[in-house]
Amino acid sequence: MKKIISALLVVLFLYSCSDYQAALKNEDVAAKFDVATKMYEAGKYSKAIRLFEQLAPAYRGKPQGEKLFYMYAQSCYKTKQYYLAGYQFDSFVSGYPKSEKSEECAYLGAQSYSMLSPVYSIDQTDTFKAIEKIQGFIDRYPNSQYITEANATSRKLNDKIERKVYENALEYNRISNYKSAIIAFDNFVADYPGTPYKEKALYYKLDSAYSLAINSIPSKMEERLNTAKASYNNLVKFKPNTEYKKKADEMLAQIDVELQKYNK
Repeated sequence: MKKIISALLVVLFLYSCSDYQAALKNEDVAAKFDVATKMYEAGKYSKAIRLFEQLAPAYRGKPQGEKLFYMYAQSCYKTKQYYLAGYQFDSFVSGYPKSEKSEECAYLGAQSYSMLSPVYSIDQTDTFKAIEKIQGFIDRYPNSQYITEANATSRKLNDKIERKVYENALEYNRISNYKSAIIAFDNFVADYPGTPYKEKALYYKLDSAYSLAINSIPSKMEERLNTAKASYNNLVKFKPNTEYKKKADEMLAQIDVELQKYNK
């Protein structure tokens, strides 16, 4: 019995393959559409895509193309071809705005762009584009069944940008470009007041201000020491029991020692 079942599966597989190969060469779009649909429903998305690519010019802009372009976009998404999926979902929404699939495609299109977002440490152009797409979906479909997932994606993408901005500011500190670090941390805290990196940002701003002051020429040292002291106050005001308290107190002690020279 097992041998019979195996033989039948082989026959079905070979038939499917021959059916597919014939469809690739067939000029009959209806027959090609039928095979493409079967490939899609069987989960053979890569094969379906090849047929959809051939069919697209004949069906573009036509009512009967709605099903084709929906399956085409879905196939791209399921095979993780996210650039192409995003484009196809966008095209579907613009081409069939009244379709019952329009909301789903708008969401999946936005999700496609979010899947292209890279790790925070490299260029975030694709992340900004994904944020724009997902926010556009949220604005357009505020009561969507996908709104919870869309909001979660939006938070994830924005958190990535936030991390990127913080790390850029921290890099100035690491390379001893303290002036730029101070400005960058100030901008970061102003732009992201609720950030989980605020304590770190305030500490490294203090560290940058302190390092700049201590290594300054005499004519600029007093002003910069006072700026560093203000940075200390901002840190302990935000979090009196900060994990950086010991290091911050050591900096403050040295700042006060140096400032005494100017009070005499």
